[in-house]
Amino acid sequence: MASEISITAARLVVEEGLDYGAAKRRAVKQLGLPLRTELPSHDEVEAEVRDYIALFCADTQPAELETLRRLALIWMQRMADFRPYLGGSVWHGTATKLSDIYIALFCDDPKSAEIALIDHRADYIARSIKGIDGGIVEALSIHAPCKALNTDIGVHLMIYDYADLRGALKPDSEGRAPRGDLAALAKLLIEN
Repeated sequence: MASEISITAARLVVEEGLDYGAAKRRAVKQLGLPLRTELPSHDEVEAEVRDYIALFCADTQPAELETLRRLALIWMQRMADFRPYLGGSVWHGTATKLSDIYIALFCDDPKSAEIALIDHRADYIARSIKGIDGGIVEALSIHAPCKALNTDIGVHLMIYDYADLRGALKPDSEGRAPRGDLAALAKLLIEN
């Protein structure tokens, strides 16, 4: 069943832009499984997302991903004083035009990031979202216009204390960097 849930969840992630958790829960419902069905890991779903993209989106996804990475680079440059690190599907290469951008900011003073957005004349909404370690963190969410994709893209600036930076850079279960700074993102854009 884990495989069926992963495949269905991957389709929902790519076609509807759902995050992995919501996609797995909806997959269980669509498959008519009991609510307490054991869910596959995020890594299993990500593997299916990569397969789905390779099969059904190989002609459009690379350009969409590059566009999202370039938009992320702009926001990371604007917020460079707060040690920005890109994470999520845009960093890992599985993003489509329906994906949001998640940037972690590591601040000495969390309010200073808000002041920087005001200085940039950015309309934002302060909210709480699930963070790096699964806990709830404050996020400043922006709807950034993206002409290349003809839509607004959600950019979520997640606010962390500077002391959280070291833990945020620990490799994931596959040994990959879970997020990258400005230099790492610029390198990705040059390589691809």
